[in-house]
Amino acid sequence: MARRVLVLSASVGAGHIRAAEAVELALRKLDPDAVVRNVDVLEMTNRTFRKFYGKAYLDLANRAPHLLGFFYDLLDRPKGSKQQSDRLRLAIEKLNLRKFRKSLEEEPWDIIVNTHFLPAEIIAHLRDKGKIDTPQFTVTTDFETHRLWVNQPCEHYFTATTEGARYLEHFGVPLANVTVSGIPIHPTFCDAKSRGQCLEKHGLANDRPIILQMAGGFGVGPVERLFGAILGIAMPLQVIVVAGRNEKLKAELDAIEKPARHRVNVLGYTTAMDELMSLADVVVSKPGGLTTSEVLASGAVLAIVNPIPGQESRNSDFLLENGAAIKINNVATLPFKLTELLQDVSRLAALKSSSRKLGRPQAAFDIARAALAWPNGPAPSPR
Repeated sequence: MARRVLVLSASVGAGHIRAAEAVELALRKLDPDAVVRNVDVLEMTNRTFRKFYGKAYLDLANRAPHLLGFFYDLLDRPKGSKQQSDRLRLAIEKLNLRKFRKSLEEEPWDIIVNTHFLPAEIIAHLRDKGKIDTPQFTVTTDFETHRLWVNQPCEHYFTATTEGARYLEHFGVPLANVTVSGIPIHPTFCDAKSRGQCLEKHGLANDRPIILQMAGGFGVGPVERLFGAILGIAMPLQVIVVAGRNEKLKAELDAIEKPARHRVNVLGYTTAMDELMSLADVVVSKPGGLTTSEVLASGAVLAIVNPIPGQESRNSDFLLENGAAIKINNVATLPFKLTELLQDVSRLAALKSSSRKLGRPQAAFDIARAALAWPNGPAPSPR
């Protein structure tokens, strides 16, 4: 009988959805006969809750990031000190996700894989109440974990780092139930690439450093200021900036005058991020979990800008501790810091080497194999 796997996420930012897509693609590649469904649980709720839960995150990230960091730390406290707020939050989620809860009770699945804690919490509650008995996996999507990811019963957790696994242990998860897999990214990042072919495909030359600037899937943040600072670098560069789905932003970037010493490509949404990252010497971006994992898998150096307090600031700490990134605290100093790095060939090579060692391009496949094999067990637990 074909294996039935349900992959669940929530469209809070782009990373959780991309992680779910990566797991789905890996499942389909490993077992074409498996029945795989990938669901954004916010599509199964009412418009008001969907707007609040998803859009509120982006609004806070852009307009009040330190407030977002405050709530991140507040919700990371042990459950014993916040039981009343937890009950209230779960009651609101249950009320607004009735369609999702009903679908879980009506359709059987062999295993559920979550890339966001919202569906994992609902599933754990339904299992506690005896409404369903479907086993579930939880896949964390940042380099440190958080108390909200802990929703028991859960058969297995997958984390990006051993430190993240140890933090789950702090909240009562047995280490035997955790695998350090890395964060799942698109399977194309596993493919070997010819640098020459990628350069030719994208109309790029190999005669100067390549800087890739990311605006994120939604094209938000001080993208224009960062782009202007990159263009202000005196040494000749190949600059690629990806505006994502924000067409207005792309038009504004296209309109900016480009110095003749640089070659500049302004792109909108692209499905060739794996190729562009494989070519880049430095990627200028916020340190979201998925973007960071893609950069590491590509062996590029991340120039960290504007990390959101909370999960992204912790991602930043991880990268800096492991010598795989630099951090740019002020747009005004970006030309100086990037020039200094690009002119120091040995330092740039060392950072690239560290990045490559941290990369886990096979994460989606490791998680998919575990889901297809359950209950025979996933990969060994962390040491």
